[in-house]
Amino acid sequence: MSDPMRPPASPHRPQAESLRSDPSRSRADLRTAVVREVLQDALDRRVKATGRQALDVLDTGGGSGNFAVPLARLGHRVTVVDPSPNALFALERRAAEADVADRVRGVQGDVHGLFDVVDRGGFDVVLCHGVLEYVDDPAEGVRNAVAALRDEGVLSLLAAGLGGAVLARALAGHFTEARQALDDPDGRWGTGDPMPRRFTAEQLTGLVEGAGLRIGAVHGVRVFADLVPGALVDTEPGALDALLKLEAAAAELAAFHSVATQLHVLGETRGTEGA
Repeated sequence: MSDPMRPPASPHRPQAESLRSDPSRSRADLRTAVVREVLQDALDRRVKATGRQALDVLDTGGGSGNFAVPLARLGHRVTVVDPSPNALFALERRAAEADVADRVRGVQGDVHGLFDVVDRGGFDVVLCHGVLEYVDDPAEGVRNAVAALRDEGVLSLLAAGLGGAVLARALAGHFTEARQALDDPDGRWGTGDPMPRRFTAEQLTGLVEGAGLRIGAVHGVRVFADLVPGALVDTEPGALDALLKLEAAAAELAAFHSVATQLHVLGETRGTEGA
């Protein structure tokens, strides 16, 4: 049975292409499967609402193209803004290998100086994945990402979750560090913590709403994946598939947002309501 939300196949967007992961592929899918699923649905809705098979997508901090290249393979035009020349070089090479170089553009910059390198209001979808943890002013970063959207658009925001870090430190026996992360304003467990900042779901949704968007969805990412022994997933028949399904089921439940390693928030402009 065909999916009524999926647009018909075209030369630029083969029906077989999808952001959705193949559960049998690899453990790497555990890190991205939930986000890809949510993003795929958001893209499908925007394609249906706009009547355009190719959307304009901005990927801030997109690095070497983990999301940009698959999006381009769907036929979308993707602009990646990243401060790292090495990452942009890898993006260029990866796009060429995937035969989508004509639909991927990489520019050096960051979310704070976003409009030095891209236009305001020029994108249907903006990805802001793994960016807010590192910027000086997360609220400004979100406002800039939102300002890059067209009147009807979608923001995909992914950031490190506080609860997941606290739980991981506690399960490793580092109870003092777990308490430090819990009490620290930035959610850091100590001076050796490589993550500059972590968030709760309430903090992220507050940033998105403060920038003028409505919340379309909130998901916990890697609720169990970072806690399950790798040997179990790699050797037990069917374990990876079952774990992926468990992650997908738990991701939508608010009770698990507080222990997820990452949090994903989908923000939508008011004009997309009901689209």
